[in-house]
Amino acid sequence: MTRKKILVAGATGLVGHAALKHFAAVQGCDVVAVSRRKPGETYGARWLPLDLTDSAACEALAPEFAGVTHLVYAALYERPGLVAGWQEEEQIRTNDLMLRNLMTPLERASSGLRHVALLQGTKAYGVHVHPLAVPARENRSEMHEQPNFYWNQERFLRERQQGKGWHWSILRPVLIVGDSVGSAMNVIPALGAYAAFMRKAGKTQLDYPGGVGRVARAVDADLLARAIAWSGEAAAARNEIFNVTNGDVFVWPNVWPAVADALGFEAGDHVPLALDREIRPREAEWAEICAEQGLKSGTLQEFVGLSFEYADYTMGYGRTEPGPAALVSTIKLMQAGFTEVMDTEAMFRKCFAQMQEKGLLPRP
Repeated sequence: MTRKKILVAGATGLVGHAALKHFAAVQGCDVVAVSRRKPGETYGARWLPLDLTDSAACEALAPEFAGVTHLVYAALYERPGLVAGWQEEEQIRTNDLMLRNLMTPLERASSGLRHVALLQGTKAYGVHVHPLAVPARENRSEMHEQPNFYWNQERFLRERQQGKGWHWSILRPVLIVGDSVGSAMNVIPALGAYAAFMRKAGKTQLDYPGGVGRVARAVDADLLARAIAWSGEAAAARNEIFNVTNGDVFVWPNVWPAVADALGFEAGDHVPLALDREIRPREAEWAEICAEQGLKSGTLQEFVGLSFEYADYTMGYGRTEPGPAALVSTIKLMQAGFTEVMDTEAMFRKCFAQMQEKGLLPRP
């Protein structure tokens, strides 16, 4: 077996954490992880601190990149006020710069680079500004209609790859769910913390805090990591873009009983609550919960990151009418050879259980 050296950029994020965990367990893989924050677990990988906005720091780490065969680029810069920042020029410019800062020393240090995996998402189809054309397909993205750092990074990779020995793949997951902490867009710590506050208040039923549901899709972060690994080896994935999902659909109010049960509650009523406004500021009370339960979660900010706001967004807080379906097609991915699927309710149960086992959330 040819030995691989995997570089995971953004190792503390939702996707980076799952990729780090996956590749560190694969025989014949050496894994180097870079991020500003140190991951809570490295799974045997070697972690190096790196701020990708600092070009000099990226250049200084070039010797560590020698021999890298695969880059998993999962780094992401998000502005406070998450949703509002998605179309801002600073967010676009910074994310573009981060990829460029890393690729220059990486290419120079590693002549054996074979593959670059890059992450996008459904904002490629304008889901954050208008209803999707169902199903959203990879050849219907909005490269010219909506400003987005995706396009800067994609153009850069396409131009950079010309005449080179490496290839790229772009993965477009939908709502990603995993066991990472401090991420910008992971509903698991956000909903787990919300449940812990409700338990402290003496509740035995967990009310659904979002808005009226819409049909959507999700993807398990560990399944996504396996899709990333597949894309690095499959000839059919070379210089191609793929939507990635669990394979089924869900509606938040309908999946809520499974969420509540995984957190040790019965499902309650629909009681809209702005988690970012009402739960995020309660640091002192969270510290009491952690002390009482013996949790290792740190502060709410450290644990949840920007994900209270993301939970409000994805669950449609304030929505009083059914939202438009947010469905993407995965036909291209399956026809190319990646056919793994997962039940979305099982995904939620798994991810809450992982955080409970780590002592990050109260056990039910």
